[in-house]
Amino acid sequence: MSEYQYYEFQAVDRPLDKAAQGELRSISSRARITATSFTNHYKWGDLKGDPCKFMERWFDLHLYLANWGSRRLMLRVPARFVNQADLDSFLGEIDWVDVWTSGDNLIVDIQRHEEGGYDDWDDWDDGSGRLAALAPLRTDVLSGDLRLFYLLWLIAVEDELIAEDQVEPLPGLAPLTGALVAFADFIYIDPDLVKAAAELGGDDAAVSKDDLRKTLAAIPEREKIELLLRAAEGDSYVGAELRKRLRKENPIPARHRTAGALRRRSQEIREARERAEAERREADRRREAAKAEKARRARLEVLKQRGTSVWRDIEREIERRNPAGYETAISLLSDLQSLALEEGSQDDFNSRVVAIRARHEKKGKFIERLSKLGRDRGERTG
Repeated sequence: MSEYQYYEFQAVDRPLDKAAQGELRSISSRARITATSFTNHYKWGDLKGDPCKFMERWFDLHLYLANWGSRRLMLRVPARFVNQADLDSFLGEIDWVDVWTSGDNLIVDIQRHEEGGYDDWDDWDDGSGRLAALAPLRTDVLSGDLRLFYLLWLIAVEDELIAEDQVEPLPGLAPLTGALVAFADFIYIDPDLVKAAAELGGDDAAVSKDDLRKTLAAIPEREKIELLLRAAEGDSYVGAELRKRLRKENPIPARHRTAGALRRRSQEIREARERAEAERREADRRREAAKAEKARRARLEVLKQRGTSVWRDIEREIERRNPAGYETAISLLSDLQSLALEEGSQDDFNSRVVAIRARHEKKGKFIERLSKLGRDRGERTG
């Protein structure tokens, strides 16, 4: 497969009516279209439509993925929930994120490209399931959680577009949610830098139920009734408004770090991780070596018990005149050579090998293997 593109759109707040579904079907005869989604992939060709227009007219979420490294995530939220000016501290140095208003909505368009794409199709993921993992980010933005945009700022830190002394726009990234982790993976953010950023934080997930109860109790009675009425009528934004109020009335203590401090901390995390990985590899190597040595000792003990009969087995294996026979014969010879070194009987071993070489000198493939056995041991076998 030389080319692959995946498109998925989701309608969250308002399902697609029959007319909208019909219009989308006229754009794509192959897409899977439901009352809440539009999904298609292309191995040749491309989507016959503008994703930006799709978002402005019908959808709240969009994910795009291509095998050459392009990634895209779009979100549409009611503009009243996000002050576009609040995003400037996150997006000021980023030119691959667009934000615009369309009617009553604010649309955020995030695009990234990783050079090289996917060469190994065994590791390729086709995009299905990705948007479901990222969808909670929209709910978070509605409720005033701007850590999605912190991650975008963090990419600028990684790309060294942010000055060393510039402070982070939020006091940390913690606690990491599944959606934030999925986004960091989707959009190619250095995991060590994400881990450094997540060492501090304190999103309202950490606020106690008592704090939430106090916040709700402080809402004027008339406003409470209006909120309950909206909830009863199916307004999906009531919860987001309450979460936003909770954030405003329970601000996170500010302990802002600089971009330079985050870079240095991520380097420390990377070095510690690499040391741990090297130690694990070394431990694995030692375990495998001990296992191999135990097996070798067991083989040598068997050879001791067999005595000279093993030399007849070697001859039989050589006479099979095939690679499997030759390999078995060489393996036995290698073990016998180790045993000879341990017991001080190298002369007897070498004389037997000289005789084998003479008897089978016309078996070129076997002689090649026999010569290699001598080179590997750094000794003469004849």
